Amino acid sequence: MIIDIKGYKLYIKELSDNLKPRHRSQLNDWGFKKKHDDKSLYLDGNIESTFSKVIRYFEKVKLAYNLSETGQELLEKVTKASSRFQELKEKGRNLKDGFFDKKDFAKHLAFLKANVPRKLKGHQLKASYHLWLVENGANFSVPGAGKTTVVLSVYERLRLAGKVNAIFVVGPPACFGPWKHEFEATLERGVNFKILSGGDRGQRKGEYYKHEDISELYLTTFQTLLNDQEEAAIFLNSRKINAMLVIDEAHYIKQINGNWANAVLNIAKHAKYRCVLTGTPIPKSYTDLYNLLDFLWFDKSPISTNNKAKLRVMEENQRFQSASKILEPAVGPLFYRVRKAELGLADQVFNEPELIQMNTYERKIYDAIAKKIRNYATADYLKNIDLIERLRRGRMIRLRQCLSYAKLLTTVIEEYEEDLVKDETDLRSVISHYDEIEMPGKLTRLIELVDGFQGRGEKVVIWANFIGTIMLIEQNLNKAGYICKKIIGQTPIERTALDDEETREKIRNEFVDPKSGLDILIANPAAAAESISLHKTCFNAVYYDLSYNCAQFLQSLDRIHRVGGSEKQEAYYHFLQYENTLDSDILANLQVKAQKMYDIIEGDYNIYSLDMFDDNDELDAYKRLFLREK
Repeated sequence: MIIDIKGYKLYIKELSDNLKPRHRSQLNDWGFKKKHDDKSLYLDGNIESTFSKVIRYFEKVKLAYNLSETGQELLEKVTKASSRFQELKEKGRNLKDGFFDKKDFAKHLAFLKANVPRKLKGHQLKASYHLWLVENGANFSVPGAGKTTVVLSVYERLRLAGKVNAIFVVGPPACFGPWKHEFEATLERGVNFKILSGGDRGQRKGEYYKHEDISELYLTTFQTLLNDQEEAAIFLNSRKINAMLVIDEAHYIKQINGNWANAVLNIAKHAKYRCVLTGTPIPKSYTDLYNLLDFLWFDKSPISTNNKAKLRVMEENQRFQSASKILEPAVGPLFYRVRKAELGLADQVFNEPELIQMNTYERKIYDAIAKKIRNYATADYLKNIDLIERLRRGRMIRLRQCLSYAKLLTTVIEEYEEDLVKDETDLRSVISHYDEIEMPGKLTRLIELVDGFQGRGEKVVIWANFIGTIMLIEQNLNKAGYICKKIIGQTPIERTALDDEETREKIRNEFVDPKSGLDILIANPAAAAESISLHKTCFNAVYYDLSYNCAQFLQSLDRIHRVGGSEKQEAYYHFLQYENTLDSDILANLQVKAQKMYDIIEGDYNIYSLDMFDDNDELDAYKRLFLREK
């Protein structure tokens, strides 16, 4: 048999009679197809990685083969790349073990001192040097560790060495403003940037084909990349573009064969350098690591197919120590991680929850809703499981709405049509005219707290989960004479076109400015808990209401407790809680999960059933509170 490469196809020609059905099955699994003459197999795409697999497989099963001239050239290229990969892994491992070239490290520090105006912290210096050494690396440091600064410091060294001229970031929309801000703050120079997301599709796609007016910073979302991946590949392949490709909040691409993940993997090979950033690399399964590593080393597969099979068995049997013995030599050298305790930050001060009595009509509404849910729960067994889950989720949201702002009960909940007050005429009237009857007890206490912060000249961020509640808080704080602004899902994200709308970034920048006069920010964790930093000037957070979403809760905590402002200043957290309500259960649940998560992520290869994106917490709470199930 002859292994040959022509164009973008890999061929296996003159098939041998020794090629058994099991051998053909393996080749089929790798994507090989028959040619019409049935004497050859061919493969489109993934040539280099599959070529190496075929060579290893044929040698393992003792199938004789020859290489064409192009096959021999590819073998030399793959062998050279493999040696280079092992060399980089060894450098990464040595650095993490403390055995590295001290002179070369000093050279890196000297470069940073001379060319990167922002002074990096000790843990950032090591992370920066690690990324420089391994070339394509991951930073799994905890939120607030300054991962963006680390990447920018390496980018600048690559740029001045003539190896890159642009940085292309894929991430959630909320990261756009911080990337632009951190670029200018870290390198102390303006940046020509383009946001390749949203807007007119034709105009956006035209940006990929520009040969003039090249920007230095490009920002796009996972969703847009899914639609633009062909154009993005052409752009990254352009002679004028040598890009460092960064996947920010990379936990969004963990799902194997997910659309976003496939889009990212499809453009990986077109970048000169690659980097992934996430504080939660493997929350649920070792498979969470695979996409991240395949993106970084698309042609190397740091974790072999055989080891992936072993890891699956070890995971099923919770043999985590055995798994770490496979993972550490395979992927340990390729990532850097800074834990919370290494940041050298001042304490987070969690004040005891303020227990507040519900006002008269709040209590009537809450008790009536809770009673109706209890009664309905006993009849749920008559319905199918999908309907039951939708009803239970909806009921829990209604109960949380009672704890936030009673009038929210008039709003629509997607996929939930149950009317919990349909037989309560008086109660329906109270809910409809709630604003005319009373002010929520939490709101009265919040205004008192804000008055105290204002009197001391301190800024405060107020977290609330419902848009209607945020509007209520804003309206009443304005009535009380306070200047405040809000960041919610409806707040637009900054685009390249200038307009009069206030963006998240503009509001955030105004809020952190100590002289702006804007000292009160009201925010929704779903819109502002990720990527937005407030820690430079704000050290107080008030939680008006809570959800069971631990990921958003942890991210919101870190908005005011991060590197570059929290080293000497404590962060203070205040929780408003209604007595004898669901509030206490939500906070207790979040505290337990948060502690477990902090404990678990201290290890590099720990797995936990606690999924940061799991939405079963409300269902579990429903069973616990209304069905007495543990």
